[in-house]
Amino acid sequence: MALDYEADKEKFKDFLNTFYTDGTGPEGGKDYKYCRQLTAVANREQVSMVVELDELEEFLDKEELIERVENNAKRYSQIMAEAVSEISPDHKTRDSASKNALDIFLEHRLETARQHEDDLLNQPEVSAQFPPELLHRFEIYWKARSSEPVTKIRDLKANKIGKLVTIHGTVIRSSEVRPLLSVVTYSCDMCSAETFQPISGRSFVPLVGCISDFCKSNKTGGRLQLQTRGSKFRKFQELKIQEQTVDVPAGHVPRAITIHCQGENTRLAAAGDHVAITGIFLPLSKSTAFQQIAQGLLTETYLEAQRIIHLSKWDDGEIGDELTEEEILEMSEVDFYDKLAASIAPEVYGHEDVKKSLLLMLVSGVERNVGGLKIRGTINICLMGDPGVAKSQLLSYVDRLAPRSKL
Repeated sequence: MALDYEADKEKFKDFLNTFYTDGTGPEGGKDYKYCRQLTAVANREQVSMVVELDELEEFLDKEELIERVENNAKRYSQIMAEAVSEISPDHKTRDSASKNALDIFLEHRLETARQHEDDLLNQPEVSAQFPPELLHRFEIYWKARSSEPVTKIRDLKANKIGKLVTIHGTVIRSSEVRPLLSVVTYSCDMCSAETFQPISGRSFVPLVGCISDFCKSNKTGGRLQLQTRGSKFRKFQELKIQEQTVDVPAGHVPRAITIHCQGENTRLAAAGDHVAITGIFLPLSKSTAFQQIAQGLLTETYLEAQRIIHLSKWDDGEIGDELTEEEILEMSEVDFYDKLAASIAPEVYGHEDVKKSLLLMLVSGVERNVGGLKIRGTINICLMGDPGVAKSQLLSYVDRLAPRSKL
């Protein structure tokens, strides 16, 4: 049965405009969370927009569409972006104070169209002359359903290609954040017309000849010049994630996978962090035709990150940023320091001073500058003692407790 993407897009529009949650809005009323996000996106106050599949399933009450989103997440990301692009102007409440190069290009095109009103009837809509990737000032990300199980890295195989999956692992390498070209803008040296080239992969072949009607009709053979200021770039970072120790079978080597982070998902994780990453499992195409021929029918894979959450190394739960009132009250107690020290490796009796030293190493101190001399707040500890006095047990407990550690 053929899929009706236009019908799915209308459902997305209805969901974005009418979905609400009770009791979370102003004065305990309804909270139209996606309408708020649409307003922020239209006013240039927000860039990323996260769509929760649990809420989409609750609103539509149709699991078929949710499964199609999970199985073809890349295509439905484009459909959701089209829906947001079409309805976001209706939620705009004010004009943006800052303008970039694209805004100048659009104003120039509109002014040119007004000056040639006779030719405007034969031209497509001004906004249709630009690729959608250039017009979008937002990023769409999916949040997987809470009922979906976590996929092990070694279970990411061919049947997962194109699907939305969630993995747990440890970041073993993170690259610098660099600009990634997504739309190239050219200008003709003869007719000054702008030409746009969307980039879908990690490489592209630059356009050379002008394809405008003026150059075609007059056969002037205009050459295209790349305009960096008018092109669109996105932040890009590459992570390497290694599977957790508990997922590695005995006698096997831990496996790793490459994560591509773009836009607002960059700078969210560093080497040593334990993270849960929801992303789209995709094949990686080679940069040149020669490399494509050399690799044959095989291809490398990567995960296009949609959501990155830091995990507690202790129980694989999300790390909370705020303390509860009970925790704050407990911290105000006089013997709280002794309680914290005693909670380190409670199965090991005694060694109070050693446990307090390990606790101070975990929480560290405050970095200071005294007369231009930098004094770091962290300390190093060397445990020395006879065999069988629980040195390894204490360090093993600290390794499990610390978010970024390796024993």
